[in-house]
This record gives sequence, C-alpha cells and structure tokens, in this order.
Amino acid sequence: MEYTADDRVHIPVLAEEVVDYLQPQSGHIILDGTVGSGGHAMRIMEKIQPDGLLIGVDKDMEILRIAKQTLSKTVGTFRLYHADYSEVNEVLRQAGVVKVDGVLLDLGASSMQFDQAERGFSFAKEGPLDMRMDRSGGRTARDLIRRLSERELEDVLKRYGEERWSRRIARAVQREEREAGITSTRQLAAVVERVVPRGKSKIHPATRVFQALRIAVNKELEGLEVFLDTIHNYMTTGARIAIISFHSLEDRVVKKKFVERANHGLFRILTRKPVIPSEAEMEKNIRSRSAKLRAAERI
Repeated sequence: MEYTADDRVHIPVLAEEVVDYLQPQSGHIILDGTVGSGGHAMRIMEKIQPDGLLIGVDKDMEILRIAKQTLSKTVGTFRLYHADYSEVNEVLRQAGVVKVDGVLLDLGASSMQFDQAERGFSFAKEGPLDMRMDRSGGRTARDLIRRLSERELEDVLKRYGEERWSRRIARAVQREEREAGITSTRQLAAVVERVVPRGKSKIHPATRVFQALRIAVNKELEGLEVFLDTIHNYMTTGARIAIISFHSLEDRVVKKKFVERANHGLFRILTRKPVIPSEAEMEKNIRSRSAKLRAAERI
C-alpha cells in the first residue's frame, strides 16, 4: 500500500508549540531530523521563506517520498536525505552546511507506519513482524525473535518496554517460536495475551512488547544518544532544538542530555517541564496524548 500527500494520515503533534519554541525566521537553516510526511516542516518553511533552507531527514524512504510531495507545494527551498538523524554530520556535509539555526526531532513511529499493516508496527492489524523504519536493510522483529535467547528477549522487553511480565512473555514467545514459529503481528499479540493478566489496565497487553521490539529493531535510543552527544557542534549560537517524545524512555534520554549540555555551558533549557498537548488537541488527535516536548537553546 502506498500513501500520497493527499491521504492526510499523519497530523503533526504540538505543531504550534514547535514553531513557538524553534522561532524560525526568514533566512534560517532548519534541520528536521524526522521529517516524516512533512507536517512540521511545512509550517517551518512558511516562516523561513524566501531565503531559508529546510533540511529534511528520514530513514523511511517511503515516507520521504510523501514529504517531497507535501513540501513541493510550499514556497521555499528544501533538501531531503534518506538517512538516520544520528548521521547528522554526513547529512550536513552533503548539504554543504556547517551549522543550522534550528533542530527538530519528532521521535517514534509515525501514524502512517502504524496504519500500514505490512509494516508490522501494530498488533491491531494482521501483518508480518517487520517493524523496520528503513525497509532497505537491517533485521526485522521476526529476525530478532528468532535470534535472541529467552534471557536476551526478556532483557529487551524489560529495557525497552519496561514490561513487568518480561520473563513470562519471553518464555511464552520462545516456546511458540520453537513449536510453530512466530511470523505475524496478531500471532505475537495472541501469545502475549495468553500469559499476561489483563487486570484493570486499558492498555493492550502487547503494547509494551511491540514498543520494545520496535525500539530494538531500529536502535532508536542508541541513535538518539549519538545525535544528542554531537548536535551542539552543528548549531549556531542562539539556535534552538525541539524534541517531541512519546514514552518515558525517550523523554529521559532527552532530559538527561539537555541537562548535561546545560551543565557544560552549551545549552539553555527552555522547558523546565515538558510541554504537553492541550485538551483540544488530544481530543482531535488521540495519538498526541502521550507527546512531550522539550526545547533548549545553544549558547
């Protein structure tokens, strides 16, 4: 299934707040490290035209094509790169840019990726256990389950999913893998449902398992740490960075790295507490409910 820019399957989260904190102005060079379908980028380009430059990066080539469609309808200059944002040094080298005036990351998987059954991100849709944001290479979630031992899988679920029942789930998953082979999203979700007490939680029992596998497959936290360890080198004085996270693991990394940079006299933290969506936005876009925005300024 292919999406076009007209499908409107992804609504940018905290769009107004991102612009408020980044303060993009005419002539600015802005790096959008997770450009996705171009929702935030489009709003930023409206502010930096006519002489600014939007550098958009995404590891998902399929969504990058949609970003090109979206941004081609706006006034201004943009360049798109198929890469992981952790490769910022190479992206900026290719763009011929030394420093940028603003940086944005919108972490996690996009609505489009969740909605495409064949991507394997959602247990709500039957599909292969893929979960790669970049389908041009790398191990799938299926590969990961086949390769990991029970103890290693337990560690992944505990570390990246903060899963209370990690040991029980790992044992059941490995048993199912040995006996039948786990190949689909709903098959994996069913295994988890059988062994996890439902209790009063409104969250599906497989939610944290899918989160953990996705993070492991895409090396999301490792990439985030690499990026935050180096991005200050590519920011002009006064440049701002805004990062939207969707779960506590990401938010902890962002908060920790911002504090470290502030203690070294490199950042001024602009958000003592994370900014969250308004009630109105959460009602309009239910997927925004867990979003947290943190921002800082290069000094």
